[in-house]
Amino acid sequence: MRHRIATRRLGRQTGHRMALLRNLAANLFTHGKITTTEAKAKEVARTADKLITLAAKGDLHSRRLVLSFLPDKEVVTKLFDTLGPDYKGREAGASGGRGGRTRIVRKGPRRGDGAPMVILELV
Repeated sequence: MRHRIATRRLGRQTGHRMALLRNLAANLFTHGKITTTEAKAKEVARTADKLITLAAKGDLHSRRLVLSFLPDKEVVTKLFDTLGPDYKGREAGASGGRGGRTRIVRKGPRRGDGAPMVILELV
């Protein structure tokens, strides 16, 4: 039973998993939407919602926290200058425990292995 287990391990060790989440979140903020598997999308949505919440605060401490997580300074600048103020007035909706700033749209199974694919996009 998986009682009180907060995150998915995604079949990776900690360093690899964190690098995956960082890169997927950076790509989400850069392009506005990404196509990935359902499990990865749910984890990235949790991370992205937390980063957007920090960007909506807009203070120096929040910027440094986001810079410690995201690998690209240009993405952080875009997040704080354009995305953060846009989401500042948006309340966190009833979206299954996430912040309500991302949307998951199911695409269907992947052709090679049947993994459920989704599109993760910013609302």
